[in-house]
Amino acid sequence: MHWDRLFEDLEGQLASEWESERAALDAESERLRVSRLELRSRLRILCASAAPATIDLPGGMHIRARLHSLGSDWVAAAMIETEEASARRSTRILPLHAVRGLSIDHGLLLASLEDSEASAPVLRERMSLGFVLRDLGRRRVPVRVVSIDGSDFHGTVDRAGADHLDLALHDPGDARTASAVRGFRIIPFAAVTSVQTVGDQMP
Repeated sequence: MHWDRLFEDLEGQLASEWESERAALDAESERLRVSRLELRSRLRILCASAAPATIDLPGGMHIRARLHSLGSDWVAAAMIETEEASARRSTRILPLHAVRGLSIDHGLLLASLEDSEASAPVLRERMSLGFVLRDLGRRRVPVRVVSIDGSDFHGTVDRAGADHLDLALHDPGDARTASAVRGFRIIPFAAVTSVQTVGDQMP
């Protein structure tokens, strides 16, 4: 009986040591996985869950929005507006280089650490900022472009190159007609903080 108890104690100790070792290996494996995690993978999960976030932009700008689409070099967010303004859904396209940080619910933050293979990349994620801007220009959708220095430009995208866009400047709400256009501006993508559309006009 004495030996039986001794062996049982030894088995318990060995099982406990194995469990501790397995837990340590799992923790190290998780740390290694997280160390390889990219922001895009986390944004993919946050967009899939329409996560509300406060997004920090250059110049101390902060916007409250729901993340909903991810491109190759941009993320789109639907502004969280007051009930009075809810009839007009406003979307902002944010180049990833302009995103300075995101404040989100702790549960969503932890969820974004999960393996994103469950929500595999979609075709939209191959769309570049230039591709989206060219489509908005083709549709003649009026936009508001906010630059990194805080300047606001209203107009219509005439064309978008590999790293810049041409904007025909006109008053907000006006159609792009020859009489409405007040001038033209070339804007490098690197200088863009956000491109805002009004209404459900995302491609």
